[in-house]
Amino acid sequence: MAEHGVAKVWRKQQEIYRIQGNHCTTCDRHFFPPRLVCPECRRQGNLETYKFKGLGKIHTFSVVRQAPEDFKRQVPYIVAQVELDEGPRLTTQIVNCDIESVYVGMRVRACFRKITEYGPGGIIVYGYKFEPTMRVTGHE
Repeated sequence: MAEHGVAKVWRKQQEIYRIQGNHCTTCDRHFFPPRLVCPECRRQGNLETYKFKGLGKIHTFSVVRQAPEDFKRQVPYIVAQVELDEGPRLTTQIVNCDIESVYVGMRVRACFRKITEYGPGGIIVYGYKFEPTMRVTGHE
């Protein structure tokens, strides 16, 4: 993300750090990333900013064993499509669990983690990842 420049990261920090999207009050659908126009209602749609709870379940996942250069230190790791409780799906990394214990339908929650570093100055990019809810609450 840093390759897009600091200004773009700064503009998008609300949706990156808070999992913020929007909600159409006309059709009651949620969107992430935020949309400019509701794809269902078009001009009749009324979009409002919405902060997602950060809870959901794993819809599908894959174990990455051959990673791009920036992520080689994390191999093996899990990339999953998480369906938020409000409906939207997002692609994210699953952390704080054994690879063998991950399954489709597992309840997860958002957590704030380091994504990567850029350049010789080591600019650190943070963002959301997901972890099993059992780690926090002790039950699903």
